[in-house]
Amino acid sequence: MKTSDFKFDLPQELIAQDPLEDRSASRLLVLDKDTGAIEHRHFYNITEYLRPGDCLVLNNTKVIPARLYGNRVLSDAGDSVESAIAQPSAVDQKTDGNGQKLGATIEVLLLKRKADNVWETLVRPGKKARPGTRIIFGNGLLVGEVIDVVEEGNRLIRFTYEGIFEEILDQLGQMPLPPYITHELKDKNRYQTVYAKYDGSAAAPTAGLHFTPELLEQVRAMGVRIAEVTLHVGLGTFRPVKVEEVTQHHMHSEFYQVDEEAARIIRETKAGGGRVICVGTTSCRTIESVAQRFQGDIQACSGWTDIFIYPGFQFQLLDGLITNFHLPESTLLMLVSALAGRENVLNAYRIAVEERYRFFSFGDAMLAISK
Repeated sequence: MKTSDFKFDLPQELIAQDPLEDRSASRLLVLDKDTGAIEHRHFYNITEYLRPGDCLVLNNTKVIPARLYGNRVLSDAGDSVESAIAQPSAVDQKTDGNGQKLGATIEVLLLKRKADNVWETLVRPGKKARPGTRIIFGNGLLVGEVIDVVEEGNRLIRFTYEGIFEEILDQLGQMPLPPYITHELKDKNRYQTVYAKYDGSAAAPTAGLHFTPELLEQVRAMGVRIAEVTLHVGLGTFRPVKVEEVTQHHMHSEFYQVDEEAARIIRETKAGGGRVICVGTTSCRTIESVAQRFQGDIQACSGWTDIFIYPGFQFQLLDGLITNFHLPESTLLMLVSALAGRENVLNAYRIAVEERYRFFSFGDAMLAISK
C-alpha cells in the first residue's frame, strides 16, 4: 500500500480559515461505509442518523495555549534562573534581572509534559537553542532552560516560575493553530470543544467543534449515551507521511485515559446491540488502543499509544465515525479509509471538492456509518 494511493487534488481556497458563527451549521456529508452512497446535510441533522441505544464517544481533552514567545539570554554572569524571575522589569530593556543581554525572539511550542516542570518542545530557530540556553518569557514571569535535544531535533526545556504554571501559560501563551491557518483567532475558545475538560493537547479534536451544548442535549434526550475519553493530541497529527510504503510510517505517541464510567457505557452499548460512534479520529484511536490492550474488551486504563490505523485494520469497537475532511496522504485520511474503504472515501472527497465543502480544522464534517 502506497502513500500516493491516498492523494487527491484540493484547491487551496477550500481550506477553512475561520469557524462558522454557529458551530452546528457546518455541512455534513453522510457516507454509507458499506455501499458508498452519499447524502448532503447539515451537522444539526446528525440526530437523524443516531438511534436510541447508540453511544457517542467524545474526546474531552482541552487545548493549552502552547505557543510561547521569549528571548534567549546572550550572556551568563553566573546568575540563576530564580534571580531572573525575581527582577523581571529589566527584561523590558532587553536585559534579564542581572543586566544580561537578551537576543532575538525565540518561539517555543509545548508538545509533551515530562516530569519536574520539564516539557518536550519544538523550538524555532532550533540552532539558537543548544543545551544550556536560557529563554525568558513575559518579562520574566517564566524562564526556561534547554536541558537536552531529543528525537527530530525537539528540545527538553525545564521551566522555572512563581505561582501556577497553567495560569502563567494562559496569560503568556497563544493557541497552537495548525500550520494551514494563516491568522490568529479572535476568540481562542472557538478552537476548543464545548465539552473540553482536561488540559494537555497541542491541537484540538476538531470533529467535536461542531457540537453545541443544545445539540448534545438533543442527542442525550433521544436515548443516545455519551462516553467521554481523553487523548491529548500532539502536533504529530499534522506530521506528513514521508515514506512511500504506508507500513513504514511511525506514528507519534499520545497519552490517553479511559475511566470506568466510559468503559462501562461502551461495553453496555456493544452488549445491547447499539453502535459505538466516535467523534473524531482521536476518540477512535483511544478506544481501539484499549481494545488491542485487552483483547477486544474495554476497561478503565491510561497509557501512551502510537496506534496506526490504515486499510486492513480490524476494528474491534468502532461502528461509525464523525470526522472532518483531512489532508491528502495523511494518516487521518488512512484511518477513515480503513473504516469506509479507500475507494468510497476518495470518491466522497472528490464530491466534497466539487460541492465546495470546507476542509480541515474549521471545515465541514463527514459521518461514515452503516445505514
